[in-house]
Amino acid sequence: MAERIDYAVIGAGVVGLAIARRLAQSGREVVILEAEDAFGTHTSSRNSEVIHGGIYYPTGSLKARLCVSGKKALYQYCAEHEVNHQRIGKVIVACDGTQLAGLKKYKQQGEINGVDDLQWLEREELATLEPAVLGVAGVLSPSTGIIDSHGLMLAYLGDAEEHGASLALKSPVESGRITGDGIALNVGGDESMTIVCNTVVNSAGFHAQALARKIAGLPPETIPPTYYAIGHYYTLTGASPFRHLVYPVARQDWLGVHVTLDLGGRCKFGPDFAWIDRIDYTFNTSREAAFYEAIRRYYPGLKDGQLQPGYTGIRPKIHGPGTEAPDFMIHGPKDHGVKGLVNLYGMESPGLTSSLAIAEYVHDLLSA
Repeated sequence: MAERIDYAVIGAGVVGLAIARRLAQSGREVVILEAEDAFGTHTSSRNSEVIHGGIYYPTGSLKARLCVSGKKALYQYCAEHEVNHQRIGKVIVACDGTQLAGLKKYKQQGEINGVDDLQWLEREELATLEPAVLGVAGVLSPSTGIIDSHGLMLAYLGDAEEHGASLALKSPVESGRITGDGIALNVGGDESMTIVCNTVVNSAGFHAQALARKIAGLPPETIPPTYYAIGHYYTLTGASPFRHLVYPVARQDWLGVHVTLDLGGRCKFGPDFAWIDRIDYTFNTSREAAFYEAIRRYYPGLKDGQLQPGYTGIRPKIHGPGTEAPDFMIHGPKDHGVKGLVNLYGMESPGLTSSLAIAEYVHDLLSA
């Protein structure tokens, strides 16, 4: 006979853990099912570790709303739970006059989204704030920050477990079906079993769409396609010349090769952007020349040999080349007609920043 549980959260990335924490705090019995042998091994640990301001996202989108509210909640959470972070600030740079209109649009969009602390920087102000940066103007986002993503996930998991949640590692969900008595999940691993859940939250990241397609009874037309985009990060040898994060005005459908500082003060550049057809974290060193060219547009002091290969990260996309980036896709019962099921698709940036707000959103969907 199948074991019965109340809530199953599939995926122990930063978003899944935040959701499990919120549901456990509401008094639910929660089991977190994770296919890997540790939590947060993919997107949640291979990113820029930035607390985003909420500037770039379309008006009224989930990304805009959840990033701005999630940022505020995240700073408060980090302070209360001693999660290492710094409100270091970010400078967006127009490298030449052709990028000024784009820079102004960023500031306008950020203000529409409720980011009320943005500051315009003239050339002299930019040079004073970041002497190593070459640009004709900039926008300062004081509320952008950096965070220890592993420490954050540990804190979320600790909160969830304090409220009775449990984490099951090496427990891949292999299939499922909608029944009249809940959602049955077939869980693999060392001790395979079938569990019947009152509620399931599919927060499986890269695998969310593939998993949804394996749940018999879920309308397939509600499941978006799956795409992947890889980004490389290079590290800077020697001391960092930057005091803030530095982002150039975007040139394509991504934010460009930007400057990120970690909590130890070390500098890294990235990510770049390339579409790939499968999950493969191999570092492509042929990208190096393109990095030097992109970085020197705003940091001409970069010397040959200063860049060292760092790491790669892959974004779970729900759109392909040549199409506009869509919003977060968080499907509840009203979207697909299945009681007690929430599917989260395309949970890329700003997923970490938005994690607490996403968790609240999912909780509300299931409480409606």
